[in-house]
Amino acid sequence: MEDYLIKTTAFDGRVRAYAVRTTNMVDEAVRRHQALPTAAAALGRAMTAGSMMGAMLKGDDKLTIKIEGRGPMGPIIIDSQSNGNTRGYAHHLQVHFDLNQQGKLDVARAVGTDGTLSVVKDLGMKEHFTGSVPIVSGELGEDFTYYFVSSEQVPSSVGLGVLVNPDNSILAAGGFIIQLLPGADDEIATRLEQQINNMPPVSKLIEKGKTPEEMLHVLFGEDFQLLDKHPVAFSCHCSKERVENALISLGTDELQDMIEKDKGAETQCHFCNEKYHFSEEDLKELQQRAWNIENDVE
Repeated sequence: MEDYLIKTTAFDGRVRAYAVRTTNMVDEAVRRHQALPTAAAALGRAMTAGSMMGAMLKGDDKLTIKIEGRGPMGPIIIDSQSNGNTRGYAHHLQVHFDLNQQGKLDVARAVGTDGTLSVVKDLGMKEHFTGSVPIVSGELGEDFTYYFVSSEQVPSSVGLGVLVNPDNSILAAGGFIIQLLPGADDEIATRLEQQINNMPPVSKLIEKGKTPEEMLHVLFGEDFQLLDKHPVAFSCHCSKERVENALISLGTDELQDMIEKDKGAETQCHFCNEKYHFSEEDLKELQQRAWNIENDVE
């Protein structure tokens, strides 16, 4: 089944909802980083939230999420675009623990509970929008819920779930974000709270083959209107050309030092683990291009 995201409204436009299946997206990230189960679940939850938050943007807008809970995973970084395509990594993804008291992967222990969740939105303007809140649980669903309520003043509920196979691949991943809009009264809020509390875990619904639409059926019945539906995927925009430009920006002296000492260069993308190798001859060519720029030679 393909990964995709839906945007909807319910209760005559008084509630906004997003739901997404991210199994393949998360599996791609986990495979590239060889993440162990607890870290994989944490990264997957963060990427799932990021995908839906990215879809709240427009045009070429994008956002970056940074989760710093001071746990053994270190900071988790998520980049998402307005189409919901997302990439992510953490500083340490070979992290795994025994199941917690609820019999689930101990995501809070891996993430940590003493730190902040920050969101930076690039909306194409001179200044970026930045919001930051304390981490309240480390389980991430509750933390993103708190972010929306505290930083964006939008009453919300965020559900995130990831199931990991014995071989560390991803069995199921997905989530939802429900937001109350102006005009939503206490009756609607109470009804949704009851439905959310009574619904099965998101990961179990995905495992059973439920689609994003069927996830929202559990909450709203048939009372929601589909606004948009599109595929989402793991997407990294690194390239050899980007790395070349970064090396050129170091300048001729720095490149000469790399040529003399290392006889080449190799760099690796944090997000996708792709490696880019440059021979001594490659660096000499880049050095010439850097010299042309420094001396304004076309």
